[in-house]
Amino acid sequence: MLDTDRISTLTFDSYSTIVDVGSAVDVLAGHVADPERVAERWRSQSLLYSVVVNDVDSYEPFYELNRRALAHALETAGADVTETEREEILSVYLDLRVFSDVRAGLDRLTEAYDCWVVSNGNPEMLDRMFEVADLHDRVEGYVSADEIGTFKPDGELYRHAAARIGTPIEELAHVTAGWFDVAGAEAAGMQAVWVNRDGGPYPNVGPDPSLEVDSFTALADELDP
Repeated sequence: MLDTDRISTLTFDSYSTIVDVGSAVDVLAGHVADPERVAERWRSQSLLYSVVVNDVDSYEPFYELNRRALAHALETAGADVTETEREEILSVYLDLRVFSDVRAGLDRLTEAYDCWVVSNGNPEMLDRMFEVADLHDRVEGYVSADEIGTFKPDGELYRHAAARIGTPIEELAHVTAGWFDVAGAEAAGMQAVWVNRDGGPYPNVGPDPSLEVDSFTALADELDP
């Protein structure tokens, strides 16, 4: 149960939460027979890489991990693409679609809370996302995994975010579509809100979210700022 009395600041994940990584399907469609499957493999491989490099202490910026993950997904699919074409596909992560509920929801939430982005994305990716999603007047700023060379769901990133934002971690509520991000935030001492746009079940591993919503507007309704 979300304790709204504790919340002074909201943090938001970026990819799959503010912007739709499913946009990759469109750019892959001209190169592979099953773009949805390749896009899903690309995303899941990228997230797997981020967890592995945490454990083996071999950090690379998230865009570089995305490049490696895309190469793997394309090779697995037997796609015949040039290096130039692969870079063009990769660049979709600099121009992902914004979920339709994001701007209206943030406009309401920022009336009552300071709002930040906490993301695995490196600064170049996040700077572009802020432009595409028109976040500069809606969000105070971002905290990137690149600042400490550690990806989610490592608790170090959430603690770093709280320190840099200047808010006690127990007063933060982290809003994310990623279940692993929910688990990391809750374990670190934040409350976590799961944005479940697809209506699927929550994985039965790790801490549960303090609140489940299907959109940013539904979150605004719950918090009623």
